[in-house]
Amino acid sequence: MKIGRIGILGMGKMGEALAKGLQSSTDSKLFAIKGTTRSKESAAEAAKRLGIECHTDNAKLAAESEVIILCVKPHQAESVVRSIAPRLSPSKLVISICASVTCEQIAAWLAGSSAASVAIIRAMPNTPCLIGEGMTVFSGGANASNAHLEIAEKIFGTVGRTATVEESLMDGVTGLSGCGPAYIYLIIEALSEAGVKVGLPRKTATLLAAQTLMGSAKMVLERGEHPAALKDEVTTPAGCTIDGLMALEEGKLRVTLIKAVLAATKRSKSLRDNKI
Repeated sequence: MKIGRIGILGMGKMGEALAKGLQSSTDSKLFAIKGTTRSKESAAEAAKRLGIECHTDNAKLAAESEVIILCVKPHQAESVVRSIAPRLSPSKLVISICASVTCEQIAAWLAGSSAASVAIIRAMPNTPCLIGEGMTVFSGGANASNAHLEIAEKIFGTVGRTATVEESLMDGVTGLSGCGPAYIYLIIEALSEAGVKVGLPRKTATLLAAQTLMGSAKMVLERGEHPAALKDEVTTPAGCTIDGLMALEEGKLRVTLIKAVLAATKRSKSLRDNKI
């Protein structure tokens, strides 16, 4: 299928991030991007900011697009999907970034319409997509082929890295990378506070904490080594680092972070069980 015409239903922050990513990509001339918002005023503002056509008619946009990206709130997903169902055809691709909403749920909302066999992909991007450094994970529905997943990877690859997993793992993805930026901001804040405690100016302490975290993450990604091996490189015998690590172990940082991911994963499942 062609990727050309992309309709973004819900031009919020993530929708705008995708539009900007696509516009700045090397293949930008291959894409025709349009979007929708809930009001004429916000549509006009988005159109002016992004230089794309933007309006309030989801069904019209779905009819005109080959790829439809659902960027609405989870509780809005069902009504939006049902409203565009009559305008979808089996040749189209629907990509949903609605947290906790499964491909099976979307397929059920499309059942009985001409779009019953449409390809559906569930995606979980995170907020660093807003600066082109995001992480998006996909799982494909029953009608989604490898070619469909490649299209999703091409689109979301404009705003960061991508990966694909079985849908049964998507709640875990939500708990780890979806919610993860908040955990990292808390860690940066704590390290910055520690810097202030030992006498550093707050601005400098925050810079040190954030850049250290970013550089360390880049080391993990680019060198491909286990984080424990990289940790050992920093930890010299009888040095300062081992004392800091001991304090972290005493404070149960490791198990606390694991519990945070487990709690967020459980919440993601409960949102769906409660029908969002």
